[in-house]
Amino acid sequence: MLVIKTLVWFRQDLRLRDNPALSYAAQKGCVIPVYIDDQSCPEQYTLGGASKWWLHHSLNSLNNSLDNKLHCQTGDAKQIILAWVKKYNITCVVWNRCYEPWQIKRDTIIKQSLKDLGVEVKTFNASLLWEPWQVLKKDATPYKVFTPYYRRGCLSQPAPRMPITAPEKLDIEYVEQEDQSIHALHLLPTIAWDKTIQTIWQPGEKGASAKLADFLPNGANQYKSDRDTPSLSATSQLSAHLHFGEISPNQIWYAAIHALNGNTENVGLDCYLSELGWREFSYYLLYHFPTIPEQNFSPKFEHFQWRDDVSALKAWQQGQTGIPMVDAGMRELWQTGTMHNRVRMLVGSFLVKNLLIDWRKGAAWFWDCLLDADLASNSASWQWVAGTGADASPYFRIFNPVTQGQKFDAKGDYVRQYCPELAKLPDKYIHTPWEAPPAILSACKITLGDTYPKPIVDLKASRQRALDTLQISKKLALEATTKQTN
Repeated sequence: MLVIKTLVWFRQDLRLRDNPALSYAAQKGCVIPVYIDDQSCPEQYTLGGASKWWLHHSLNSLNNSLDNKLHCQTGDAKQIILAWVKKYNITCVVWNRCYEPWQIKRDTIIKQSLKDLGVEVKTFNASLLWEPWQVLKKDATPYKVFTPYYRRGCLSQPAPRMPITAPEKLDIEYVEQEDQSIHALHLLPTIAWDKTIQTIWQPGEKGASAKLADFLPNGANQYKSDRDTPSLSATSQLSAHLHFGEISPNQIWYAAIHALNGNTENVGLDCYLSELGWREFSYYLLYHFPTIPEQNFSPKFEHFQWRDDVSALKAWQQGQTGIPMVDAGMRELWQTGTMHNRVRMLVGSFLVKNLLIDWRKGAAWFWDCLLDADLASNSASWQWVAGTGADASPYFRIFNPVTQGQKFDAKGDYVRQYCPELAKLPDKYIHTPWEAPPAILSACKITLGDTYPKPIVDLKASRQRALDTLQISKKLALEATTKQTN
């Protein structure tokens, strides 16, 4: 009797529930699950330290769910898959699609190579509500503005597919000599910087389900009103689980709707679902405009004169700028591997506008430090805050981290948590310690420039410098256009 063997290539879909590729393979018969640390990945897109930590624990979780029969390999994905197909009489190879440009290119080559060998190949959508090529304007061109993309484009499409259950039975073939082990991938840090992160997060499918259960229904109901307050646990904190595919957007979409009894007109629910839409929009942009991780989406910024300031960049990275909301955000990032979304906008604006440092340097730091580092979201979000991207916040919109702090962290709870050296300051000065009278600073045992930095930049003057630089870049762009025309 012919045994049908299907190789399931796990990538950013580390779960059993709502996994279309795994379900298809389980229905066909024998399953051979593999995760490949693909060394053909471009160097700039290899996982950062925080993401590696998460991946290690996520793979352990998946492996436990597969009765410790997940094969882990390091090397060239194409070579490994083709070799296994020939060696073990594999008749079918399945995977769930990824949308990073280099992965699309690689997958296309592997798919054709397998077809040339007469092997069945099936790919599935497991990580998006709508495929990027599914949502287009009437003239068949892609949207560049979020609201019409989501409201007019996505929501006019058929509803996202319903989640599917985990396979009732998995007939797994385990080939011990082909499993290099999760530890052999060397994902864990050699220096124990991850102690705090370990106490906060539970990577894996169970951890994702627990986070979603904690968030619903109250979190979705209050999302619009509470999401901008960083001291509240008012966001779902599912982004890393989503990136590694421990939970699907379809599961979240329908769980949120069900939790609020199908009332999609609820403002909190609508706001939360639209945030899933923003994630979709990021992938949409990456698919249709694959250069956004490296190039300004808006060509007028090609002549923008960024500053090369190593000391200012380092101060920003270390949360030592002397601006409490900025420092709190950067320290939260280092300590927890994540950062509140409102604060991400503040620290991003401060870097690219008040410090005039290229957004790509900010994106690179986030890539290394974020547990949820995601090429689509990281690129689109940084371009948004820099004013260089699609449907971006205008460059002249410069967040003031002091007034933002006073509005969204009025009592300073967030700043006090991550900048404990300022904890004793009265609320009046928690966001502007440089304005506190010497007597109050002394009573609070704060010495500016010693126990806490003086501001590395004047907010008002740096704001004007950013606006002046924008005008210069416009002039340079116009001159370049005129020269090309002539």
